[in-house]
Amino acid sequence: MDVHRIAASILSADFARLGEEVRAVVDAGADWIHFDVMDNHYVPNLTFGPMVCEALRRHTQAPIDVHLMVQPVDALAQAFCRAGADLVSFHPDASTHVDRTLQLIKAEGKLAGLAFNPATPLDVLEWVIEKVDLVLVMSVNPGFGGQSFIDAALRKIERARRLIDASGRDIRLEVDGGIKVENIRRVADAGADTFVAGSAIFGQADYKAVIDAMRAELDR
Repeated sequence: MDVHRIAASILSADFARLGEEVRAVVDAGADWIHFDVMDNHYVPNLTFGPMVCEALRRHTQAPIDVHLMVQPVDALAQAFCRAGADLVSFHPDASTHVDRTLQLIKAEGKLAGLAFNPATPLDVLEWVIEKVDLVLVMSVNPGFGGQSFIDAALRKIERARRLIDASGRDIRLEVDGGIKVENIRRVADAGADTFVAGSAIFGQADYKAVIDAMRAELDR
């Protein structure tokens, strides 16, 4: 699996025009719409809940990729599944029973992912990799958009790629935090195939120009 995916994070979009923003960024070439869900408990910020996902589902056919930065996890994971999410990721340290949470998401007919903070080891992945459809490596500390990429994440991406390849399963390797035109090639070279970009896209006047520049870097 070598097809790259660009997931546009609406955390950096204009919240007053979310439906319009989602349509615009998909028209500009984004593959997925990424939801950074924060609860002001697991992380120091508060963003949006399942009702926003349900409302935006009517505005696009693009896959909705939900990243839960919440604790507890299970009820919100199920709620987002039922609100139209296609994939739901969560942090293993935020779940009391990681295997059970993965099973809950899969039981809703959705793809399930595990997200790892910059200082969180990948150890748990070995024990549940047969239930995982996506591994999300955070390259910033979660909670706020617009942060700079943490270079140590490259080593974790490389390790995650080795684990995924050894499993023989079709698992996406996504990276979230500080992704921009200038570094997306390095992140891909480390083994990532899916790239979350928020302020790098929504902070610019021409979404298509940014996404095209990212794809040009990935293709070179």
